[in-house]
Amino acid sequence: MEVLLFLLPFVLLGVAVLFLAFSGSPGAAREAYLTRGNRAFRVLIPLLYIALGIAVPALIIAARDEARGGTERLQTEELGSVGEEGKQLFRNACASCHDLDAVNARGVTGPDLDEIGEVTPGRIVNAIENGGTGQGRMPANLYEGEDARKVAEYVASVAGN
Repeated sequence: MEVLLFLLPFVLLGVAVLFLAFSGSPGAAREAYLTRGNRAFRVLIPLLYIALGIAVPALIIAARDEARGGTERLQTEELGSVGEEGKQLFRNACASCHDLDAVNARGVTGPDLDEIGEVTPGRIVNAIENGGTGQGRMPANLYEGEDARKVAEYVASVAGN
C-alpha cells in the first residue's frame, strides 16, 4: 500500500506531462481541457486532485506515530531522560545496521536485536566496547562511558517487546 501511495503522485505527474505533450503547450492543454474535454473529464480531474490533496497528507499524518515505537506499549510508555537519550543515541549510530522494533530500525548488516536472545545492559555495553562479538563486523567503541550505558539500558529495556 505504501508503495502505491509513493508511486501515485509520479503516475499522475506522468499523465499530466503526457497531456501537455500531446496538447502542444500548457496554454493549449488548458484550452483543450476547458473546451474539448468532455464533462466527465472536467469533473474527474479536479476531484482527483482534491481527493489526493486530502488523502496523501492524511495517510502521512496517520503514520507519523511509527517513529515513536513499533508496538502499542512502546508508543505510550514514558522512557525517562536516560531512555530518551539512549533512544536518540541508538538512532544516530546503531539503527542503520541493527533491527529494533522499538524505533522501527531496519538495519541491513547487524543482527536483529529483538531476536538475539537475552539482552542485558552488560551484554550491550560489551558489544559496543568490543565491536559486537569481536569479529570486526562492527566498529568498536562507537560510544564510550555514559553514552554506551544509556544505549545499553535503552536497548535492554525495549528489545523483544
